[in-house]
Parts: sequence; structure tokens; C-alpha cells
Amino acid sequence: MKSKTVYIDCSELMLAALARVKPDYADHVHVNIGDPSGDEVVAIAQNAEVIWNGHTTIDAALLARLPALRRIIFLGSGAASYIDLDTAAARGISVETISGYGDRAVAEHAAALMLSAARQVGRMERDLRRGHWEPLEGMELGGKTLGLVGFGGIGRTFADIGKAFGMEVVVWNRSGLTDDWTAHQRSLDEVLAQADVISLHLALTPETRGFFGTEQFAGMKAGALFINTARAGLVDTTAMIAALQSGRLGHAALDVFDMEPLPKDDPLLALANVALTAHAGFKTREATERLAAKAMALSLMPFRSDVVTGFE
Repeated sequence: MKSKTVYIDCSELMLAALARVKPDYADHVHVNIGDPSGDEVVAIAQNAEVIWNGHTTIDAALLARLPALRRIIFLGSGAASYIDLDTAAARGISVETISGYGDRAVAEHAAALMLSAARQVGRMERDLRRGHWEPLEGMELGGKTLGLVGFGGIGRTFADIGKAFGMEVVVWNRSGLTDDWTAHQRSLDEVLAQADVISLHLALTPETRGFFGTEQFAGMKAGALFINTARAGLVDTTAMIAALQSGRLGHAALDVFDMEPLPKDDPLLALANVALTAHAGFKTREATERLAAKAMALSLMPFRSDVVTGFE
């Protein structure tokens, strides 16, 4: 492959978005449709100086097979989940991320999951498809407390949605708050104890991996709802399942999982008090077009080897 910039794992949706926002995209980046194996990445990108990566694992062994590589533009903010950042840095390869493009999409998806959990929508749909009719009791959201753990762009957008539902919003953020939301700031223990709905919006880092475990679930209000549209690695799944089985956790609404696609024998699938979606929070036409535009703009920016960039 002669192109110096290769998009290694483009989806049909992203290809269509690229065509809409940059009709001459093919003049700037070679696009590979589908999910390549390691050998296929080498075949299509062995001479590439820049790789666009949406969700492909790039470990130390694969990096060693890409001698021309100087930049990886990761199409999202969670590069650590897919790329060996330490090896990339040691090889002088910058890893650049894109954030902000999906704030509205993911926040609205979190709201959809919240509604599904509060009114047991998923459970009743499954029952109806099996021929079982049982109107289940739900929970009104007005007057309830929404607790946000992490308060970046997605968390802030979801906070506005929660307020529109008439919910009280309480927030814990690792770096604290200094803006109009300061009055809503609480300690983590206070957020867990007060909230009827907890929504997780942290970035996955070595410090936050496994952040939410047995202690945190035990600190939540009994019967509370738990939403995760961020990263599965933030949560001790075994502890979450135990909390669901005991009833300490009323309902979990999840868009991210330890293994994706979700295996057919995953224990989450056997639980009635869960709502599950297929890591689709960011998948809207609008968000995809914003991502495509930002990726192209970042790719066309002059590269400085001494600066690792992100694109808001």
C-alpha cells in the first residue's frame, strides 16, 4: 500500500460519513473496510506513516511490524483500551485522540438506558416476545436524584437531560469542579448514597481500571439503577453481578462489556434486571459525521513529533 495514511478498520457507516463531509477523502487516506487481523493490518499499512484506528488492538508485536508508522489517530478518546501506549511512545509513535464528537449521542443513549431500566422496558419486551404478559411496576424519574461519576462532556450533557426530567443532579469528578456546577459537587460516598440513578462517565486509565467494585456497589442506595456507557474496564463485573443478584443493585443498564461481542453464555444475559445494548451509544449519523470531520482535520494538520495531540 503506497498511501502514507491508512484507515485500517472503517465501517460502512463511517465510510458514508467520510463521503458526506469530505467527498475527496480518497485523495488523503486509504480506507480499508472491515476488521482486519494483525497480518492484514501489516499488509495494508506496512508503509503507512499515519494510521486511523477505530477499534483495532495494536499491541507491541504489531507495532514492531509497522516500521514506517509515526502517528496513530485513534477515533475516540479511549485509546488505552486498544493501543499499547508505552510501546508506541518508546518507538516515537504519537497516539492522538478525538473527543467531544459523541457527547450528545452518548448522553442521549444513557438517558434511553435510564428510562429502560426505570420502567423495565427491556424485560417486558423480552417477556412479550415469549408470549408472557405481565405489566411491571416502574419508577418515576421526576424528583429522583441522578448521580454522575465523572463530569466531562458526556456527563455534563446528561446532567442537562436529567434536569429536564426534573431530577436533582449530584456530581463527583476526579479533578473537582470550578464552574456553575460546583454547587452540585459531592464526595463520591455522598453521590453513591444519595443517588437513585448512578451513571458512570470516567475515562479508562490505569488509575480508574476496576474503579467501581464491591465497596462502591455496597455504598449505593438500595435498589438504585446503575448505567455504564463509558468503559467496561471501569467496573468489577463480578461485583456488579453479585449486587444485581442480591437486589442491592436494582437494575443495571449497560452499553459496554468486558468482551465484545457479548458471548452467548455471559452471565449478564441470564439476569432479568439488566438492560443491554451493543456498544452503540456513539452511533448516530450526526456523531459519525462529526468524528469523520475531526479525524480528517487532525490528519491534515502539520505533524510535530514532540507533541502528542488530542482533538476536541
